[in-house]
Amino acid sequence: MSTGAVIRLMLVDDHPLVRDGLRARLADVPGLAVVAEADGADAALAIAPRAAPDLVLMDIGLRGVNGIEATRRLRAALPAMRVLMLSMHDSAAYVREALQAGAAGYVLKDSPAEEIVEAIHAVMAGGRYLSSAIAAASQRPAAEDDALTPREREVLALIAEGLSSRDIGERLAMGVRTVETHRTNLRRKLDLASPAALVRYAVERHRR
Repeated sequence: MSTGAVIRLMLVDDHPLVRDGLRARLADVPGLAVVAEADGADAALAIAPRAAPDLVLMDIGLRGVNGIEATRRLRAALPAMRVLMLSMHDSAAYVREALQAGAAGYVLKDSPAEEIVEAIHAVMAGGRYLSSAIAAASQRPAAEDDALTPREREVLALIAEGLSSRDIGERLAMGVRTVETHRTNLRRKLDLASPAALVRYAVERHRR
């Protein structure tokens, strides 16, 4: 991380016009400098070690590897670097996934420039920043006890054990397709963005 007054930024978005617009919004802000850009996860992973940004402004909806997985990989490779998600999506599931992947903040793309700058400074100061529009939603606990059926709780417990859908089906005497339906319903009820998020949730839930 740079030690000077200027915060070095990297923009990751697969739409050139979005990067152009964001660069223009930040160009006149004292203390900020866009030093690199990438149109996807692979490019970001290749460019970041050379450009040495302090903070990456990361889109979620990248082609191929999405921004959440890109964040996870970047943070693993460069743990001192901070990541701020800049997304169109205000889903609580995306917010939770991004924070679990190592992002330090989440701001909506239509936020005013002042809020984006505020988020950059908050994250660089070691804090976490969520847009006011999504902060409440992202902090709501998943209503597992109220929403899940007894069978869904059984499936969740077996997911936590690391069993595949085939193994779960054999354990509970049901078909693989039925298990997959239960997995889909669990993700929907728990507002989880991906199969990997369901596994992480199951493991964390059954540690408690």
